[in-house]
Amino acid sequence: MPSRKTVTYASSSCWMQSLRHLVVLSSLCHFISGYSERERVHDLMSRYPLIDGHNDLALQLRILHNNRLTQIDLHNVSKVATDITRLQAGHVQAQMFAVYVMCGAQEKDAVRLTLEQIDVVRRMCTEYQEFELVTSAQELKSSEMRHKIACLISIEGGHSIDSSLPALRMYYQLGVRSMALTHTCNTPWAESSSKLYNIYRRQNNSLTRFGKAVVEEMNRLGMLVDLSHTSWDTAWAVLKHSKAPVIFSHSSSYSICNHDRNVPDWLLHELKKNRGLIMVNLHSKFISCRDEANISRVADHFDHIKKVIGAESIGIGGDFEGAVSFPKGLEDVSKYPALIQELLERNWTENELADVLRRNFLQVFEEVERVRDQLSLNRPSEVQIPVEEVQNPCRLVLRPPDPRGLPTNQSPLSRAQHGPKGLLILAIVLLLSSLLMLE
Repeated sequence: MPSRKTVTYASSSCWMQSLRHLVVLSSLCHFISGYSERERVHDLMSRYPLIDGHNDLALQLRILHNNRLTQIDLHNVSKVATDITRLQAGHVQAQMFAVYVMCGAQEKDAVRLTLEQIDVVRRMCTEYQEFELVTSAQELKSSEMRHKIACLISIEGGHSIDSSLPALRMYYQLGVRSMALTHTCNTPWAESSSKLYNIYRRQNNSLTRFGKAVVEEMNRLGMLVDLSHTSWDTAWAVLKHSKAPVIFSHSSSYSICNHDRNVPDWLLHELKKNRGLIMVNLHSKFISCRDEANISRVADHFDHIKKVIGAESIGIGGDFEGAVSFPKGLEDVSKYPALIQELLERNWTENELADVLRRNFLQVFEEVERVRDQLSLNRPSEVQIPVEEVQNPCRLVLRPPDPRGLPTNQSPLSRAQHGPKGLLILAIVLLLSSLLMLE
């Protein structure tokens, strides 16, 4: 008869063996479950690849390489979060590439700098076979069928048009299909969410008469009006004035993180009435109001916005290359599947996520084009901003220049050639010279 100690040992041995089997089975189930979730995300994003509303790669190409594309290979670029290899890994099928110049250039050479940034986006999207420059919703859909990464050009900041509707139209001719009305500076006609710079401050005039003309002309052209970076008052005024849906290309929920760059619930309701789109920004400061964040906190923004206005009004605008810190697990454009997996685990349906990934943006873009078609008989706007509203010392008024304003390195004779007063001075100089010669 076995001793009690032997029985106890045998029971303990069986229990330990069962526990090991349970651990192995649990690990196996976890592995299988994790694998199936990843496969589910891969399958979903293969069928509905992402349209990302905002990326500042062009800015980094200027900062790091002075726009010299011949010095780099866009398949693998160091010191940035975006390249062709990682875009493909992240199932990014279309990317809105931002054309951004510092808003301090708006009274200087903003137009030249903007043209140079449009040039570098056009070059990279035509010199690399994986990319394809697109200018319409139909071209965007066709590029997906050809397995291309579609490039859309957006301007980040209305200072880039130098308060000129003809400049806006010329940008459209170059392929620009979206423009944010402000960046961190006010323009003479719209107000920024930022109070960093004390420029073009106005009382109770967040969208001027010329600002409304800009919105109207963008509607006529078929250009997406982007309200990220605008003040809430400007955003509200635009939502009331625009005939077409608008977007926040890279903004998050103010209720989750009370940063002025985010959108409050009352404004989300106005966006819903407009049939517009908020594309959630991933910058940590806008996600957690701190320098650090995680995927769960990002998903909180999606959950809240869905609760307020529905999944049909949401997109994704990562803001990679334009911000310095991103949530753990979302450090570059290849990590988008991790976000989609988090949302699936929060019981978002595949249909809702297909909307968020691409269908919502396509619907807004198509509606913007429908409004354009309805306005096709309208002539290009000839509204001009009053000179006193611009206050730009570099803005030339077409009249004879003031001699006193000419560069000091010009000689008295060259300055004297402008106007009767200058001719009188020249005559006196010549007379004195003649008298001296007679002596």
